[in-house]
Amino acid sequence: MQTIHHVHSCDRPTAEALYPFDARGIAKRFRHAAIFGALDSLQPGETMRFCNDHDPLPLLAQLQHRYGPHLSIEYQQREPGAIVIDFTVVG
Repeated sequence: MQTIHHVHSCDRPTAEALYPFDARGIAKRFRHAAIFGALDSLQPGETMRFCNDHDPLPLLAQLQHRYGPHLSIEYQQREPGAIVIDFTVVG
């Protein structure tokens, strides 16, 4: 059994089709490419739980342009320094 520490919304246990993606540990110059790659690997119905230290408004615009109605974007937490967004691939 896996030990899970409840420190931040991104660290909560996840359902089988929900995958955590913590952007805070990725160099800024690689973040968008890593995010696109992660989203491209998801199947319809799967969700990536994205965690970041700032609200990624330019990224959200890029995602809406790239994926359109095939990606659902839902904030789970939206506080200064603690952003959690679920990106779900729509079939």
